[in-house]
Amino acid sequence: MKIIWITGPAAAGKWTVVDYLVNKCWFLHYSVSWYLTEILENEWKEVNRDTMRYLADSLRAEHGSSYIVWELYKKASVVWENAIIESIRTVWEVELLKKQSNFILLSVDADQKVRYERALQRNSAKDHIDFDTFKKQEALEASNEDINKWNILACQKLADYTLDNNSDSSTLYKKIDEMIEWLSL
Repeated sequence: MKIIWITGPAAAGKWTVVDYLVNKCWFLHYSVSWYLTEILENEWKEVNRDTMRYLADSLRAEHGSSYIVWELYKKASVVWENAIIESIRTVWEVELLKKQSNFILLSVDADQKVRYERALQRNSAKDHIDFDTFKKQEALEASNEDINKWNILACQKLADYTLDNNSDSSTLYKKIDEMIEWLSL
């Protein structure tokens, strides 16, 4: 069993990579966003990037820095099949997960303006914002000294493999195929 953990900033193409691995390599998919959305909806709270970040930070502060990803890891481990879990956002999560023998951290990234345009196109509840708000949210998520809070840049630096996604999807698929070969999947 292999578990690929995925990190990267908003709208970098993480879901495209996940979808490709699910369909081509039969990976099971576990999502931090789905996990947080389910909690927010059960509490009748608005689902957007700010409420998700606040909830994630609160859960990590209350239960430990790796609480969310550990919950997803436990679900994936029981099934004992290849899985991809997105999205890793804190260094403490990476440090905990690197202790697992089947750990692979994948980073997906693209230029900020490209990512913003993609966010507008996907039109999810967390994407109804202007470019200045997008940049401010990203600044909050990019780096942080508090181990319970998002530090995506530091996570990306710890990645085992990085995919640059500044082009079209067919180019990304070729890069994913190269990664699949590199990982011997």
